[in-house]
Amino acid sequence: MVDEQFLRLLSKDYPNRKKALAEIINLRAILALPKGTEYFLSDLHGEHEAFIHMIKSASGVIRSKIEEVFSEELTKEERDHLAALVYNAEAEIKRIRQTDVDYALWCKYNIFHLVQILKSVSTKYTRSKVRKRMPKDMDYIMDELLHAEDEANKAHYYGEIINTLIETGTATDFIIGMTNTISRLAVDQLHIIGDIYDRGSHPDGIMDFLMDFHDVDFQWGNHDIVWMGAATGNWACITNVIRMNISYNNFDMLEIGYGINLRPLAVFAQETYREDPCDSFRPHVLERNQYDPVAEDLAAKMHKAIAICQFKVEGQRIKAHPEYGMEDRLLLDKMDFEKGTVMVRGVEYPLTDSCFPTIDPQDPYGLTPEETLLLNTLEASFLRSEKLHKHIRFLFSHGGMYKIVNGNLLYHGCIPMTEDGEFEDCTINGVTSKGKAYLDYLDDQVRKAYFTPKESEEIGRSGDLMWYLWLGKKSPLFGKDQMTTFERCFIKDKAVHKERSVPYYHLIDRKDICEKILREFGLTSDQSHILNGHVPVKVKDGASPVRGQGLLFIIDGGMSKAYQKDTGIAGYTFIFNSRFMALAEHKPYSPLQPDGSQTFHAPALRTVEMLHKRMTVRDTDIGKDLQKQIEELQLLIDAYQKGTIKER
Repeated sequence: MVDEQFLRLLSKDYPNRKKALAEIINLRAILALPKGTEYFLSDLHGEHEAFIHMIKSASGVIRSKIEEVFSEELTKEERDHLAALVYNAEAEIKRIRQTDVDYALWCKYNIFHLVQILKSVSTKYTRSKVRKRMPKDMDYIMDELLHAEDEANKAHYYGEIINTLIETGTATDFIIGMTNTISRLAVDQLHIIGDIYDRGSHPDGIMDFLMDFHDVDFQWGNHDIVWMGAATGNWACITNVIRMNISYNNFDMLEIGYGINLRPLAVFAQETYREDPCDSFRPHVLERNQYDPVAEDLAAKMHKAIAICQFKVEGQRIKAHPEYGMEDRLLLDKMDFEKGTVMVRGVEYPLTDSCFPTIDPQDPYGLTPEETLLLNTLEASFLRSEKLHKHIRFLFSHGGMYKIVNGNLLYHGCIPMTEDGEFEDCTINGVTSKGKAYLDYLDDQVRKAYFTPKESEEIGRSGDLMWYLWLGKKSPLFGKDQMTTFERCFIKDKAVHKERSVPYYHLIDRKDICEKILREFGLTSDQSHILNGHVPVKVKDGASPVRGQGLLFIIDGGMSKAYQKDTGIAGYTFIFNSRFMALAEHKPYSPLQPDGSQTFHAPALRTVEMLHKRMTVRDTDIGKDLQKQIEELQLLIDAYQKGTIKER
């Protein structure tokens, strides 16, 4: 029951029956509109350009709209160029300006075509919502063009608007604004199911884009959580983050993007490994650095130096937290420096490297004074990076361990389960929990790690927890028995590199297990599903993203270039609109060519479920909130009629 005090507060916004009734009419009209389109993506892994293309193209939806509107009016080549304009307006404009095409005439025709596309993607929204998605300095003109009802009588009027845009030199900006608006309307809600960071060159660019997006949420992945831990100053997280990104040659992102000062590491590595070629540590060069190129020899030395620091710091954390159950990952003390071997799970393996000047056999996990100074310096860089903390705070404010939205359950990795399909008891910081309660507890602890004042002893404990969530055996964000970084660095035998998945990943083939997980999170509807990322789907080997007889979808299809040779594809988008749910299977992204041209591959769209009836806003979580607002407004009107609250 809404109390009188709340109604009095509500009356400040709706001071009389007329205004309250007008809002009820507006809200009821919104409830009747078709549900907006939700897009679900995971495992972006720093692939900035590919991700932007997925959003700008609405995973093939924009192309279908162009075909729908212009199939009879424009040639295939013209439709291709129009699609390219929406996907990457700056590049297409640059290409046109390099040709002998009349640019003013080109602008006039394409503004008209973009208006038609905008009309097509805006039909399910209110006029006010559409206008909110437009650039603020162009919304009036754009709105006028969009709602031209009597085109015959107003042809001169609209022609003058377009002519003025061209004459004043603002047509280019207007076209770019139109394409951005189209993309913003095509994708109503965006759900990122983990792993924005690592491998690819510009997760910072992805975060910049998402911070400007109208409606986005995150379900943290293990590659996100390790960055979040690094932002707290945790050394285990910092060393992992730096090692991974040096290994993929991402110096621009580290130093230019986030302002992490790597010079102390470069100096230390050069001095420590001067004569060591560090051949096993040469970076994977997927993209070249534009602003901060580092010689491959130096990069290899830096990679080895930070890796040794990582193994030392991780060993210290494992010893400090016996509850993590990670004693089998203590390997530095299993090295025989005279024989050049290491004992791993009872088997002796030859080491591929014999140069360890900073490791004391009597105290293998002890940092040298130089390493301690280095890590203190790196910690200061992470703590002082304004841009990094802006991005991390956004991950906190818009993210969590999981999310329930419109009847669907979203999480990145897994739910820890035993072999017999029961939720597994997990003990962290002396607290034992399982299933949903475990994820809720971890969410709370992760937030404390970042937001609790540094003086609190809880910081150290929770900061280490973020490292555990990155690679721990019972981490719902990792889902494997171990992370074999040491083995991949120092042992040639690939059999020992193997990381075994937890029971969850074969259990989810069963419908009853997926139903059990959904019930654990309070979802019992026949229309509920699980959206899951983390594990690349090896389509070329016959693997399917559809599990549990259609109740669970794994949508990591390998956007990262590093995975595409194994997956054969370049990621999935899960699409949930008012009529159906579908999987868009993407082909590898083609980079922009020097002449401004670009090849775009339409994704393969597969409908996985048709809705029994068209879904409206009334059927969504937002609809429930709007319905509650209507009920409250009706109570306010009743109070006005009874005279308990006076109208103004």
